[in-house]
Amino acid sequence: MKLEFVRNFPLFCIILTLFSGPLSMILSGRKARYLNLGVITAVGVMSFLVLAEVSGSGNPYVYRMGHFPAPWGNEIRVGPLEAFMALFFCIIMLLSMIGGMYERKSEIVESKENLYYIMVNLLLTSLIALIYTNDLFTAYVFVEINTISACGMIMIKQNGRTLEASVRYMIMSLLGSGMLLLGICFLYGLTGHLLMSNIQESVARIAAAGTYHPPLMVAVGLMCVGLAIKSALFPFHSWLPDAYGYSTTSSAAILSSLVSKGYIFLLIKIFYRVIGFDVILNSRIINLFFVFGIAGMMFGSISASRENNIRRMIAFSSVAQIGYIYMGFGLGTTLGVMASIYHILSHAATKSLLFVAASGLSECSGGSKEISRLTGAGYRNRMAGVAFTVGALSMIGFPLFSGFISKILFAQAAVDEVGKMLPTLIALALSTILNVIYFMRAVLIIYTPTGYVSAESGENYTQVRMRMHPEKSIVFTGFILLNLVLGLMSQPIVELCSRGLGMFE
Repeated sequence: MKLEFVRNFPLFCIILTLFSGPLSMILSGRKARYLNLGVITAVGVMSFLVLAEVSGSGNPYVYRMGHFPAPWGNEIRVGPLEAFMALFFCIIMLLSMIGGMYERKSEIVESKENLYYIMVNLLLTSLIALIYTNDLFTAYVFVEINTISACGMIMIKQNGRTLEASVRYMIMSLLGSGMLLLGICFLYGLTGHLLMSNIQESVARIAAAGTYHPPLMVAVGLMCVGLAIKSALFPFHSWLPDAYGYSTTSSAAILSSLVSKGYIFLLIKIFYRVIGFDVILNSRIINLFFVFGIAGMMFGSISASRENNIRRMIAFSSVAQIGYIYMGFGLGTTLGVMASIYHILSHAATKSLLFVAASGLSECSGGSKEISRLTGAGYRNRMAGVAFTVGALSMIGFPLFSGFISKILFAQAAVDEVGKMLPTLIALALSTILNVIYFMRAVLIIYTPTGYVSAESGENYTQVRMRMHPEKSIVFTGFILLNLVLGLMSQPIVELCSRGLGMFE
């Protein structure tokens, strides 16, 4: 009986987050904030219980909504990988929302604070739905909800840079959404199904018969490229630096760590549960992912090394990290996909930490975001300095932290692919060197004893010790521990994700 009840939790998570959005509209900003934190916590707890049950039973299950079976009914599918991703996303979102709580008081107009929490709740709804849905058109619907809510989170700050960034984000994202929808329409015309498992059976028959090959490849190409655009794969990343660099602290942390990962997780499901990985390999689209992934690694790292704005530097680093993920897909092996999944976890845990830490360093430096004016910030805000250093070391791939495991997994996956081994290893090495250049430059500056002197007051900020907000200490500690867990306890996490990925097929 317990198992039967827990099986309802994924649907409860979607409904709870969906209805908490409109409810926030009639609440004050403070009450909406408490509701938001409570909802994220509740969804995280339910996701943990689902993960425990699914891991214990050893089998995924399909939850049918309503009384109508396939192909008319709608379903969600729950396995270890889905439940773990839902739990992990909730942890990241909770820490990011608490970490940016103090800054939101000055970044968002009080009368519109509850609108911000509507967007956050809807974003969580879309992420959970993208993780669990077993219906391709339902996935598209929540892709659009994800897009609109993310755009609202960018523009809520309401200055020229965020409005421009949100418009650019919307244009690029709608282009990707249009391609995804066209791909789904082509696929529906070929198979007559929208449920993922039914589509896969039909695609397997089409591929075996050798019929309708061109339209099938068009559908695959449209869906893959559409999601690549939405997740900011190079060269479709132009909206990203401003969107992450000028939005609120919480928005930057959530957008960089979760939004693009929801699209990428849907792409993994399309690879394995909609089209079939063998058909994807035959389509050769993974070779494009490999090329553009490596290009993104290089371009993002070079652009980050040229930046003097710390938040834009971190944003350009995200372009490089998205490149890592698509490079792993481009290897065309299960090990490569597994490395990409682990990098999703590593990047989410690290990039949100960096954005929250950068906000603390800026706060104790007269509000400046210029790296050259953060001199000595690590002494003024010690916890933020330590947190930023941990995030930087993880991005570099220093042992003990999550980024090290990601790069090891990519290298191991590349060794099995003779034709792509050398380009992969060279790209990993060059990207790591560039990571060291721009992240260690920032770390050295924030720990240089000479302080930044305010032009207005002449006050030397080296002499000022910032009072740490209690919630920030909790958030920094949580993110650092999460990085250490991913770096020191990687084996059980890799095994869980591998087992879940194996159940996709």
